[in-house]
Amino acid sequence: MFFRKLLVSTFFLTSFISAENSIGIDINSKDVEVLASLNINALTDYANGTTYILDLNYLHSDGDNMLRIGFLGQNRLQGVEGLTLALGLKTVLADNFLALPFMIRGNYILPLNDSIPTTSCTVSFSYAPSILTFRDGESYADLRLELDMEVISNLHIFTGYRNISTEYNVIERTFNNSFYGGIKLSF
Repeated sequence: MFFRKLLVSTFFLTSFISAENSIGIDINSKDVEVLASLNINALTDYANGTTYILDLNYLHSDGDNMLRIGFLGQNRLQGVEGLTLALGLKTVLADNFLALPFMIRGNYILPLNDSIPTTSCTVSFSYAPSILTFRDGESYADLRLELDMEVISNLHIFTGYRNISTEYNVIERTFNNSFYGGIKLSF
């Protein structure tokens, strides 16, 4: 029984590691965010043009906590070398707040010369109107701009800006509005 569990765990871990996934952390003076991304195609042997991604984010900001779980379909935009677009949904959980926003993300690998490490720029936006916001929530919106550089093979440093706005039934609140820096490992 132990051998079977070990074998299944090893198989899952090997699939996970070879799936072009990433884990990371970003910080500033008041916030810490833990990030994870899982390429579902590699786990399911799905080989179509669309890449399906599961994104997980946990943000601790000034004593508040927010968990975001997203599912995206991603494709390269034909005709524009280095541009990838993704569309999807995510679940947002915070104190007395639940939202199911639509999400769009664009990533562009900058066409720099070979002596400069791979550098990309990412923009993402999510929005949930009142019909997709539950508990004490009324609406949700977030905007993220990020610049990423692969400084060593599979090791990235990044900096960015995020604005997360949560509207409750009684108040409108900017959950987070900050610049940050971080590190990410892709595998």
